[in-house]
Amino acid sequence: MSGSPQTRSSILGIVFFTVFLDLIGFGILIPIQPFYAQKLGASPSVITLLGASFSAMQFLFGSFWGRLSDRIGRRPVMLISIALTAFGYLLFGLSSSLTVLFIARMLSGLGSANIGTAQAIIADSTDAENRAKGMGLIGAAFGLGFIFGPVLGGLVVKFGLEAPAFVAAGLSAINWVIALIRLPETNPVKEAKALHVPKVTSRPQLSWAALKHAARHPQVGYILAMYLIFSASFSMMENVLGLFIQHYWVPHGSISTDFESKHAASLTAYMLIVVGVTATIVQGYLIGKLAKRFGEKKLLVVGPALVALAFFLIPEIGWSGVYGGMLLVAIIMASGTGITHPSLSSLLSRSVDADEQGGTLGLGQSLAALGRVLGPSVSGLLFQVYPGLPFWTGSILLLITSLLAVALLR
Repeated sequence: MSGSPQTRSSILGIVFFTVFLDLIGFGILIPIQPFYAQKLGASPSVITLLGASFSAMQFLFGSFWGRLSDRIGRRPVMLISIALTAFGYLLFGLSSSLTVLFIARMLSGLGSANIGTAQAIIADSTDAENRAKGMGLIGAAFGLGFIFGPVLGGLVVKFGLEAPAFVAAGLSAINWVIALIRLPETNPVKEAKALHVPKVTSRPQLSWAALKHAARHPQVGYILAMYLIFSASFSMMENVLGLFIQHYWVPHGSISTDFESKHAASLTAYMLIVVGVTATIVQGYLIGKLAKRFGEKKLLVVGPALVALAFFLIPEIGWSGVYGGMLLVAIIMASGTGITHPSLSSLLSRSVDADEQGGTLGLGQSLAALGRVLGPSVSGLLFQVYPGLPFWTGSILLLITSLLAVALLR
């Protein structure tokens, strides 16, 4: 950590705004992606594979971006990745076939694999005591993106299901310009030794050797396993949520019309807005206080358990037909995720040496992305068997995550 407190505070603000703009673009597409793909002839299993393709690129390149940022610096990695994200969104809006749509999501996934680098910038700019609070800023940016993204998407979707993608591309272009002008280099290793290559960069981006190398630090193995399982379970819900809402609250047989597609997307957006508001409060204000009082390890027992409860209740709410229940369960779910994500990132960053933070955080993001590949790969098939099955399966996986946190405490 280097620089004056004012400089570090400025860096945190810039990273927050950069991630915020990126997540607005991401949030715009979440409510409409299932129905855009459905319009092109995709089945539920293909729709969830579309989400898996996005995450597959994050899985393949998350650790790569993080390790590259350890070597050449955080700033150039952020600029390259944001540009790729913008191009992916643009191609999404121009897609006229499922093949092009998959390519577009893969390009955006490649660019969005930079979260580990953003976390490394936070780690560079905070001390151990304030690390969780700093990681919470990224979580708050996610939350705000989920608030403003779906709202903005709901405003522009009346111009067509492809309109939100073009808006997302424009926001990413603005994001790139802001990062170019305002984002400084924070990598302490690069500043101190411009020609030094940290030893972790010689490791494969995600392999048994890389995992073994990272797990030589106490507790890292548990944390990485939690990244994988939590992400897989949450993505099972995320990729079928719109289809679940459509199944219970949109008239069957009429979803092929633009009107019904927009209605289903709007109902999905309302729930995501509640998730975003709650996550912003938890991650932007409460997480620092909770981490100081209870510690990240105890929070990692409670967070996944709350999400498991929410997942268990969702099919019950579907049966009841009361859509307002989905908004209430969204508060429980967002509270759990708001506790879990920054606690995982903070604990992982404090468990390794300074010159390995970018690579190890990127490794965590790669495992999280692998979970987001595995979860959607089966959630569409589970949904076709029974709409509530992905949520119950995810709930069981989340309880396993809480048990890993208990083991970590011991």
